[in-house]
Amino acid sequence: MPLVANRRPTTRRPATRTRELRSSDTVGRHSVADYLKWKNRNRYYYAGLKQLFQLNIPAGARVLEIGSGDGDLLAAVQPKVGVGIDTNGSIIEYASKRHPGLTFHQADGHDFEIDQQFDYVILSNLLGEVDDIQQVLQQIQRMCHAKTKLLITHYNDAWEPVLRLAQHLGLRRPMPLQNWLSFADMHNLLEMCDYRVVRKQLRTLLPKYVPLLSHFCNRFLGVLPGINHLCMTTFVVAMPKPAPLDPKDVTCTVVIPTKNEKGNIENAIKRTPAMGKHTEFIFVDGQSTDGTIEEIQRVIEKYPDHDIKYFQQDGKGKGDAVRKAFAHAEGDVLIILDSDLTVPPEDMPKFFDALVCGRGEFINGSRLVYPLEEQSMRFLNHIANKTFAAIFSWLLEQRLKDTLCGTKVLHRDDYALIAANRDYFGEFDPFGDFDLLFGAAKLNLKIVEIPIRYQPRSYGEIKINRFRDGWMLLKMCCLAFRKLKL
Repeated sequence: MPLVANRRPTTRRPATRTRELRSSDTVGRHSVADYLKWKNRNRYYYAGLKQLFQLNIPAGARVLEIGSGDGDLLAAVQPKVGVGIDTNGSIIEYASKRHPGLTFHQADGHDFEIDQQFDYVILSNLLGEVDDIQQVLQQIQRMCHAKTKLLITHYNDAWEPVLRLAQHLGLRRPMPLQNWLSFADMHNLLEMCDYRVVRKQLRTLLPKYVPLLSHFCNRFLGVLPGINHLCMTTFVVAMPKPAPLDPKDVTCTVVIPTKNEKGNIENAIKRTPAMGKHTEFIFVDGQSTDGTIEEIQRVIEKYPDHDIKYFQQDGKGKGDAVRKAFAHAEGDVLIILDSDLTVPPEDMPKFFDALVCGRGEFINGSRLVYPLEEQSMRFLNHIANKTFAAIFSWLLEQRLKDTLCGTKVLHRDDYALIAANRDYFGEFDPFGDFDLLFGAAKLNLKIVEIPIRYQPRSYGEIKINRFRDGWMLLKMCCLAFRKLKL
């Protein structure tokens, strides 16, 4: 993967003091020793950064780090292909010897180019030091594919006086003049450079190690709403704004889990419009006793022009049924349609189009925007849905108004990544909704919601037990808090 010259003309500016300090090699090995001395003094803070990036980058990815320093952070995420860029030749030489399995280049983030694309790009506390943030972000675009994620950490601008004082007192490595960015500044710069923000969070309330106190402040106190605005580190996940796909080139699989839904089977096929290049239907039945299985077989024979498949569920719960269907799905886009048809099948193209047009990477239905028809949702269920939506929006750090709507849509290759990383959460979800939502959040997929008009079911009985399932949701909140917040 050769480092090549920029293929487009770049306006060159005289090196500023910032760039001179970052690229200085005049002290040779002593510059590396000085860097390592300050890093060792703040090893608790740097260990926290490693944990943050390890949580957000799955092992085996292609990763580029700009401002890679000694390469320890890049090595910590266990990339299949890892490339580090830094202006300091001495530190690059040290990193190459320390991590021989990675590749390091001495180059400037403003005008370098690597003839390769990466899954993740790390910018750890770099944008505060560069001369032209917009130019750096635009340069990185050339090494991104449609699903590349930028993982950016920078100092909360509210910490400027604290960090200046720490530097004055000799508690922090001498740094060049900083660009102090608010989140609004960062969001604007990313938008200007054709990125969109997936999510942000604030971390590290106490960056110095104090036995017991640091652990309590950073893992518990610092994640609480309100208090977290006092944290030192802002973490931003962004991605290039995607180009829309041509729907004529995209195939689709509609997954319909069933249990005692005989009266809804034919309508599920008749009322669902064809989508994309080809639409496949997969029924997975969970030991129905009302003739649902026979009805599915009848419908398959009645509609030979439709691509309809049927499987018998092995385990229990909707989540198990969805996983079996997804394992057999052949479509590029995967859609879950609940067989009670309370979400109108006619609305499925809205979800398909939102995904294909690049408005999001995980499309979730929301039943709580339009007014509910009488008897479509019981009052206590309505209150519980809104409460859990607020909790999960905070836990997943993306806005969710209705986590329990069964209609969810995503690309098959993104589902493959969720499945490959399922061990992180374990087999915890009988509903299937949270297995997908948690996995999407951990992979930093952009989640968007589409409002639908929720309708009363016309056949069968509701299968939700509000108290039993409410207890399950509380346990899932605790799991998400432990796995994603702590």
